[in-house]
Amino acid sequence: MAYTSSLTYEPERIHAAAIYCSDGRVGAHFDDFLTHGLKLPRYDRVALPGGPASLAGHTETHLEEKGVVDELRFLVEAHELERVVLIAHQGCAFYGARLKLPEAYLEPQQRIDLLKAADRVREITGITEVDAFFARLDLDARRISFDPVSVTR
Repeated sequence: MAYTSSLTYEPERIHAAAIYCSDGRVGAHFDDFLTHGLKLPRYDRVALPGGPASLAGHTETHLEEKGVVDELRFLVEAHELERVVLIAHQGCAFYGARLKLPEAYLEPQQRIDLLKAADRVREITGITEVDAFFARLDLDARRISFDPVSVTR
């Protein structure tokens, strides 16, 4: 049986994309933040394990980087992107499992990676409006807050 969404289709593009982790536990929070917090409804999504880590120059993410670079170039051309938002999140398994970093080093490395990823986005797309955020978990309240991370040099 086919399913028909109850949401109204809006054809206008928002000219923004977000690159973030594909962790299903935080996807709805990211969407809420981008749609309501940053006022970016219908943004283009680039979701993959580790998100912005794929653009930070890690040897372990070489293949992912090629794919994300190709996708970003396509979106800039086809969807006329003007803004890119990068989001890293606390407790990202990609950093522990793939990059093999101890827990104490995750957030500092993620913040460095956001800066490197922002530089890489600017380099490959020419887009100057790149923002970054670190999603912090409050497990007691079962909430996520989004802290801005400076990615200007």
